[in-house]
Amino acid sequence: MAEATATQPSIETLISRLEEITRTMETPETGLEGSIALYEEGLSIAEQCRKRLQEARKKIEVINSGMHKEKPAADRVQDLFTPGS
Repeated sequence: MAEATATQPSIETLISRLEEITRTMETPETGLEGSIALYEEGLSIAEQCRKRLQEARKKIEVINSGMHKEKPAADRVQDLFTPGS
């Protein structure tokens, strides 16, 4: 389930790296320059995660949309992502 392509690490790998960056930045040995470099890397990883999660949400919306078209209203599963449904 946690698949990654040759060019893209899995979301779990990205999150693990963010946790590692946080731990490293919390140590005094890292220093200012090291912390800045890690911070920049963390921002880049966070943006990758945001994009991947947006893509996943879009896929779920497409799946939910397809389910609503195929099933009568009485048989639909509640859409947990859309308020008021």
